[in-house]
Amino acid sequence: MSRLTHLDENGTANMVDVGDKADTTRIASASGCVIMQKQTLELILSGNAAKGDVTGTARLAGIMAAKKTADLIPLCHPLMLSKVAVDIEPDEALPGLRVMATVKLTGKTGVEMEALTAVSIACLTIYDMAKAADKTMIISQIMVEKKTGGKSGDWQR
Repeated sequence: MSRLTHLDENGTANMVDVGDKADTTRIASASGCVIMQKQTLELILSGNAAKGDVTGTARLAGIMAAKKTADLIPLCHPLMLSKVAVDIEPDEALPGLRVMATVKLTGKTGVEMEALTAVSIACLTIYDMAKAADKTMIISQIMVEKKTGGKSGDWQR
């Protein structure tokens, strides 16, 4: 197992110096879900939620969140993202909504945190917009699905 890169030789947290790393195309995808009552899913999909377009608003919130990751998570580098895509699909088996985010850039550091942040905030937005109808919702299974590029190479769950 690799050592933790955000700790110096004294165990103090610090921002990793990526200045000497080569620019490469980096892509990361993450996913998560919001489990809810079947009636809540039906309400969201019908477009009749009291707060409006739940999935459209959550998609936009996820995109905005990816761009703000460095403001939210200590030691993350501010990045010039070239692409953020957030997809939200109904899953009757949950029942609920599955959220997927893919983030891309050409740069010196990966975008896993940006993909995870996009999914997390999209899920939180879904919860916020539907909580009046269903306080039992569960945000679950937020994870990195795959990443490409960089020194450590490609990885897939």
